[in-house]
Amino acid sequence: MIRASKSDRKLVVELLTQSFKDNQSVNYIIQQDRHRFQRIRALMHYSIEVCLLFGDVWLSQDKKACALILYPQLKKTTLRSLWLDVTLIFQAIGVGSIAKAIKREKRIKEKQTKNPMAYLWFIGVDPLYQGSGIGSRLLKEVIAHAEAKGLPIYLETSTERNLPWYQDFGFRIYDKLHLDYVLYFLKHEETKNIV
Repeated sequence: MIRASKSDRKLVVELLTQSFKDNQSVNYIIQQDRHRFQRIRALMHYSIEVCLLFGDVWLSQDKKACALILYPQLKKTTLRSLWLDVTLIFQAIGVGSIAKAIKREKRIKEKQTKNPMAYLWFIGVDPLYQGSGIGSRLLKEVIAHAEAKGLPIYLETSTERNLPWYQDFGFRIYDKLHLDYVLYFLKHEETKNIV
């Protein structure tokens, strides 16, 4: 895997927008109107910028897959992070959905560990290459990188069909959150033999 640079922003935004355009969790938080795709792009742009500040943005060697890793223990409030939050509200969530978004984030935070971790915020593969093993190779590398840092990996998914895939890599479900959909909380369990 290679570290994405600022010049890779547009590529990563498009990879994630295409990968998550039908995702329940993303669509729950995004204002649903005729600008939905632009709003999803805005959410992905926000996520990339936050990870460039407080995490890592990784690309597969062929740049067909990406992963956003956030280290919540490093996150702090800065003028840049506040500006990103305000931009997210206006470009993605919508002013009318602020309360819903805050309530959802509060419920998620209650289920997450307070200990240092690598938070796998998004992992996506170009839809034309899904099922080819690119995402699996990237996930293996993300796991190895986190293990080298001595950090457990946490993530959430609303895509039930992805649960067996994550479980094959040593993740286990440790909690669920019922919204208008079910959000599964997973933690990576260190394993010796990953698929």
